[in-house]
Amino acid sequence: MDIEAHSAPTADGGPGGVEWVVTDSGIGPLLLAATGAGLVNVVFHAHEKVRDKAVAGLAARFGGSAVEASGGASGGARLAEPIRQLRAYFAGELREFTLPLDWSLTSGFNRQVLRELYEGVPFGMVVGYGDLARRVGQPGAAQAVGMAMGSNPLPVVVPCHRVVESDGGIGGFGGGLETKRKLLALEGVLPEPLF
Repeated sequence: MDIEAHSAPTADGGPGGVEWVVTDSGIGPLLLAATGAGLVNVVFHAHEKVRDKAVAGLAARFGGSAVEASGGASGGARLAEPIRQLRAYFAGELREFTLPLDWSLTSGFNRQVLRELYEGVPFGMVVGYGDLARRVGQPGAAQAVGMAMGSNPLPVVVPCHRVVESDGGIGGFGGGLETKRKLLALEGVLPEPLF
């Protein structure tokens, strides 16, 4: 995996607000960002334009501008373990992420749904939008669950790719349907794409 590490300073200008890294994965470049509380953001297709927009959003949210971190290839102390676990996941060696997560980029119903997904839908399994709505006590909220999936700040780690339609369709996906198919194939839910 190629890695490019950076951090956004805290309000006083020192490093520590949010640290980010772009790393290659089995589904293309991912931007990973962490605060002192844990992994806070995963962004798909983190090529230059997407990366710059995500970093600007993180800097605005956490105060400060993005500056290069001193972590180098390891991604710094906050991102070393997320990088290691994502490498293991894409190599087929990890089935459950054990990372501290910072849930501050989501709240309310969306956070409730994402936490249920993270804690209750294991590797290699899928759940329907309506089933997930029922699990959080809102049986009529399948569409709202879909919106929560679309706003997931921690895809792959919080596995929104495991949420599918009740009729057997794979549903939508913020990272694109081909990315969702690849993730589901990696977990053995779908056959490996032919090309």
